Amino acid sequence: MIRDGSNVMYQLPGRVVARIGPEHTDDNAARQIEVARWLTDSDLAVVRALDGVPQPTLVGNRPVTWWEQLPEHRPATTAELGSVLRALHALSPPTHPKLPRFDPLAGLEERVAAAQHLPNDDRDWLSQRIQELREQLSNLKLDQSNSVIHGDAWQGNIAVPGTGTPILLDLEHVAQGHPDWDLIPLAVDHVDFARLNHTDYHDFVAAYGGRDVTTSSAFRVFADIQELRWVVFVLGKAANSVHAARETRHRIACLSGEIPRPWTWTAF
Repeated sequence: MIRDGSNVMYQLPGRVVARIGPEHTDDNAARQIEVARWLTDSDLAVVRALDGVPQPTLVGNRPVTWWEQLPEHRPATTAELGSVLRALHALSPPTHPKLPRFDPLAGLEERVAAAQHLPNDDRDWLSQRIQELREQLSNLKLDQSNSVIHGDAWQGNIAVPGTGTPILLDLEHVAQGHPDWDLIPLAVDHVDFARLNHTDYHDFVAAYGGRDVTTSSAFRVFADIQELRWVVFVLGKAANSVHAARETRHRIACLSGEIPRPWTWTAF
């Protein structure tokens, strides 16, 4: 096993990686393959899907996609991440595959409602917070950007081999949307968590081309949504993990104002 997250990944003989998706996500899995091949054709270094095998392969209700194993690598620096995102955002959206419109709040209400292990007060608070942020987002005067965005941009989703070009990974959330959604995770790390120092954040901004999303009038709404997404992610693990349940309570306490910034959250 390589990773056990929303997708489970296994290393197989012959330098092949199997990526097992959640149930009933075969449409998304098929789009990941199409996106990977389109990005390769667009001269962007990206994880490579295997040819000559069914993509995806369905096992029960779960899709399995097949990928070439990466060479030895490390996570990207902030500057490397900024450069990759700049190149990605410069691409024109393809006619095929048809990319969905990015919805940062998609699925959150359903996942909170399904979290019956969560105390009712916490579940009600999260549900109300989602509605508040959806309303705030709808009231923003944003340009209708149609950039190609990654949707889960952070240093760990760029693999940097010992020699060669940084490789973009995890194409599950690639969509059309406002490019600031790809800039907000590092901005939040810098502003609200203080786990990214000024130099590293400056390097990210400079490599991207000078755009500092923290100066945007929409920053706080984007940041609050990003942090809520991180809470709901660990909430999904809390039913079967005491550690995740404890972390969920801590994160909700942060968002609800019980704990002042800068915050410290345990990674999952």
